[in-house]
Amino acid sequence: MNELARLEDLGDRLVVINANPGRRNVLSDAYYERVIAAMQRAAEEPRIATVLLRGEGGFFCAGGDLRELAARRRASREERVGAIEALHDVVRAIVHCPRPVIAVVEGGAAGAGVSIAFACDLVVAEESANFTAAYVKAGLVPDGGLTRTLATRVPAPFAARMALLGEAIPARRLFEIGALSELAPDGEAFTAATALADALARGPGAAQSTIKALLRSGTESDLDAQLARERDAMADAFAAPEAAEGIDAFLEKRSPAFAELRR
Repeated sequence: MNELARLEDLGDRLVVINANPGRRNVLSDAYYERVIAAMQRAAEEPRIATVLLRGEGGFFCAGGDLRELAARRRASREERVGAIEALHDVVRAIVHCPRPVIAVVEGGAAGAGVSIAFACDLVVAEESANFTAAYVKAGLVPDGGLTRTLATRVPAPFAARMALLGEAIPARRLFEIGALSELAPDGEAFTAATALADALARGPGAAQSTIKALLRSGTESDLDAQLARERDAMADAFAAPEAAEGIDAFLEKRSPAFAELRR
């Protein structure tokens, strides 16, 4: 069967592959289902340290299927809202997944492909990749949380230009302003992302999950509310096995064996 999306289990990580390279990996129900399933498994299975998202054939994701978008104009508003919410469910799953999620952007990302990439915790892109918030060129507006993630990843004037003009922005430019986690030579983005996944797998999974949640709430809370969250999380962390291992390893001048605690 020619699947439009695949989920690969590599032991301590899951890789979701958007597998429609002939159409530059446009979004599909199959892809949505695979992403959500991966996030659910990551939440349920302690052995899983990370989830990686990538596209087959050298392009991350071209966003929505224009043929479907054209048909959506004739749909009822309720049907249009339902289709958008399907994308938003994917974004929610990525953001609320307790494990770090890495986007591997080869070739480029456009439209909702940018929304999905920027919803991830870490974005690794190859040097020649481009990011295009192309909604405005079709007379549409961003969805998939892009107006929020742009506002947190890039300065406001840059976000406005990117969203209002729909220009193709080189990965190098985004890396220079801090919007990407890593820039890799062409053909090596997945290798670089795998190295990040390896580093995360060696780290304390419970602490990473808490840090991810705190980073998310930090963009939504006032100072006192965030300080309270950090206080409670730190107090809990001190009593957890990871802190015992981490502190003992430091005092004993050895590398902590956090990975053993995932089993």
